Amino acid sequence: MQMNEVKDELLSSDIRQLGRLLGDAIRSHLGDPAFDRIEHVRQLAIRFRRDHDEAARAQLSDALQALSQEETTQLIRAFSFFSLLANIAEDQHHIRRTRAHLIAGSPPRQGSLSHAVGNVFDAGQADALEAFFSDAFVSPVFTAHPTEVQRKSIQNCQMAIARLLNERDRVQMTPDEAQQNEEALGRGIVTLWQTRLLRTTKLSVLDEVENGLSFYDHTILSELPQLYSSLETMLAQRDARWEDAELPNFMKVGSWIGGDRDGNPFVTADILRSTLARQADKVLDFYLGELRKLASQLSLAQKLNGGSDALRALAESSADSSPHHADEPYRRALHGIHARLDAARFVLCNKGKPQDGVTPYASAADLLADLDVVHQSLVGSGLRSLARGRLRQLRRAVKVFGFSLAPLDLRQNSDVHERVVGELFAGVQPGLVYTDLDEEQRISLLLKELASPRLLVSPYAQYSEETTSELDIFRAIREAHSLYGRESVPNCIISKAASVSDLLEVALLLKEVGLLRQDSLEVDVNIIPLFETIDDLRAGPAIMARAFGLPFYRGLLASRADQQEVMLGYSDSNKDGGFLTSGWELYKAEIELVSVFKEHQIKLRLFHGRGGSVGRGGGPSYEAILAQPAGAVQGQIRLTEQGEVITAKYANPEVGRRNLEVLVAATIQSTLLPQAQLQPSASASAGHLAAMEELSGTALQTYRALVYGTEGFEQYFWESTVIAEIAALNIGSRPASRKKSTSIEDLRAIPWVLSWAQCRLMLPGWFGFGSAVQSYLAAYPADGAEVLRGMYKDWPFFTSLLSNMDMVLAKSDIAIAGKYAELVKDEALRVAIFTRIRAEYTATLDALKLITGQEELQQANPLMQRSIRNRFPYIDPLNHVQVELLQRFREGKQDAAARTGIHLSINGIAAGLRNSG
Repeated sequence: MQMNEVKDELLSSDIRQLGRLLGDAIRSHLGDPAFDRIEHVRQLAIRFRRDHDEAARAQLSDALQALSQEETTQLIRAFSFFSLLANIAEDQHHIRRTRAHLIAGSPPRQGSLSHAVGNVFDAGQADALEAFFSDAFVSPVFTAHPTEVQRKSIQNCQMAIARLLNERDRVQMTPDEAQQNEEALGRGIVTLWQTRLLRTTKLSVLDEVENGLSFYDHTILSELPQLYSSLETMLAQRDARWEDAELPNFMKVGSWIGGDRDGNPFVTADILRSTLARQADKVLDFYLGELRKLASQLSLAQKLNGGSDALRALAESSADSSPHHADEPYRRALHGIHARLDAARFVLCNKGKPQDGVTPYASAADLLADLDVVHQSLVGSGLRSLARGRLRQLRRAVKVFGFSLAPLDLRQNSDVHERVVGELFAGVQPGLVYTDLDEEQRISLLLKELASPRLLVSPYAQYSEETTSELDIFRAIREAHSLYGRESVPNCIISKAASVSDLLEVALLLKEVGLLRQDSLEVDVNIIPLFETIDDLRAGPAIMARAFGLPFYRGLLASRADQQEVMLGYSDSNKDGGFLTSGWELYKAEIELVSVFKEHQIKLRLFHGRGGSVGRGGGPSYEAILAQPAGAVQGQIRLTEQGEVITAKYANPEVGRRNLEVLVAATIQSTLLPQAQLQPSASASAGHLAAMEELSGTALQTYRALVYGTEGFEQYFWESTVIAEIAALNIGSRPASRKKSTSIEDLRAIPWVLSWAQCRLMLPGWFGFGSAVQSYLAAYPADGAEVLRGMYKDWPFFTSLLSNMDMVLAKSDIAIAGKYAELVKDEALRVAIFTRIRAEYTATLDALKLITGQEELQQANPLMQRSIRNRFPYIDPLNHVQVELLQRFREGKQDAAARTGIHLSINGIAAGLRNSG
């Protein structure tokens, strides 16, 4: 047996054990006949997937069609839960192998912090590290987009099972302990089986806030401070200059949850206030718990170690009157800190009952100052080791999280800002129709008003509900800055930004509530355009150049350290132009933005709006960051973490720590290592760029001809996928479409991608590539193939693009997709469109294999091949069942059980595919 097979046997053993325990739970709850029925389907699915046995396919189809509605539901639940258990086993195996690698002292793995730091030192760039960290900013941003179909209760069950598997790996157990672990696993799986998979009500925004905050409990609050400590230690071990150095706060985890208003009418000013209060409560509760633990540990007696004068003064100011602590200055000091923080919690969150006479902390900086007194006293007393324990982590947490926990972004659509500003102008200039003005007229009007000290808003005027709501939420930002500090809501993001006036409209609204001061040209938040469609990406650099040419706007940037953030939308650009063109237009936009910003001497920070699936910009973060064009990172990057990706990356502390490390490691390497590693060599660059332009042109034409140029495609999409059922599923607070229509233009990118994933076609992740390559090879028959192979070999951008497409195709199944196509009632329409899709699928497979030299999908990724081998026999039957249920449902059998079965199948398939939305 090969070494990898030996290592993977542990994974197989875990999967077998979890499957056996699930089988026991099913048999106990449903009886032997139900278990045998499910097992029969499982064996047929494995046989078909392993041997491509057509007889097994026919038997599988017959077996599924013979199931009653109740039996179908039982089978869906069984296969869904197996996928969830396989996910747990795979994550634990990844942790196991990573730990084994570290314990063995093997060379650092790519993507780890030690690998990145080692590369920087080896490249002679150690001197650049200090400047890098002084200006660096790395921030994953949690969003509440509705691709996470799992209930939090299900996630809690999964985490309990994961902890038991982890315990078994780490602890050398006695026979009794092993038996207890096995029994606990069994209880955990019984609990999972007995837990409802689906939500019975739609999530509210505050439900989404609570879900997002749970990942801080699991991972972020503990692992992010530890990451800083590990990196500081790592640097100190390599260079004495870093001894005792404390890194600046270069990494924070941000959030949109509770601030993202784009298309979500449920995010109001009150919701924003409640979100910020819940975030503050979460982080203050964490600090209070850590202070209690720290006080129990620092039991140092005054006669043995009296501490510094400042520490003793802090102890004397404490209200701790316990005689048992009279000679323990550190405990008394920490008790006083705890009391002041508890009082601050009452002020900020209306929680608890503060002690009389205790002054609450006014800011996190005040709390940190007192913690620094404790730290300095310990260091000055020769107790450096005590200062580097829990106190070190708490001090870092306060620096990173403050009193607001996570920087909360505000996002709204530019159309809304336009209407609000138009109404405000109409109120002071009757007859003025703002929307009738051209762009230059709008800019002129906005600049004139921004230079004026007057306000447009009158307390005596009556405004529309939309305008009132927008003004209220900007006022809520001002309140938040007063309560929690400016870092609590630092950004205003403009969706569908398409002009300079879109930026100035937000500036005007900020001025109306006091967040922008026209006399000093100071603004308290970053104004961030989000360029989403293909046309907007192409126009983005020119828009920013025009804005930089305005003295007023340039003055605002001076108050923001001459830095401008720009957000790039992966999801809508993909829905607009297809996978290949979206990736290419994003890449080109970055190159042009780098050039514009350099010309105007403005520092660029890019915010990448990536989803979980490849069709929405997903894929491995490390490779994606390294594949950015030269100058696009510059030590600073933000990127969204969306939907089920948050659970996959951050529910498990060790997995979460690894994902945070990956972002930092990639940012370090892409900024400090030679730029030649990030783009084609000078000799190849021009040819590669030209080839990509040709490929993109053909891919765009092919994609848009199908999606937007084919009569009846909208009908085909709605009938051949589960989009209608996804729209009705309780998986998020926002609607599936921006408007009440079925048009693809109005549909959000999230359900668009999730629908194609459910039917195993994954169309947004590959369509158009096959035709593009065919056309290119026809135009350059002599050397076209070699050019494309060279691009794949030498250009990280193209390599990453094809790697992601390879993964998408590996998760696709054209035969299963064909079963979904049979749901389309119009036979002529069905045949015409699916024939085109199948032909493009075949052409794309051929093109990928030609360029990469692979004989099979994921040949270079044995881990993904193993994952597919383990889980797809359990996903395939869910697809077959889903088609059968959709057929019954659309034929009129629309009872609650049928609807539940469909929704369960959506849940199960999404769980199995993992990054499907």
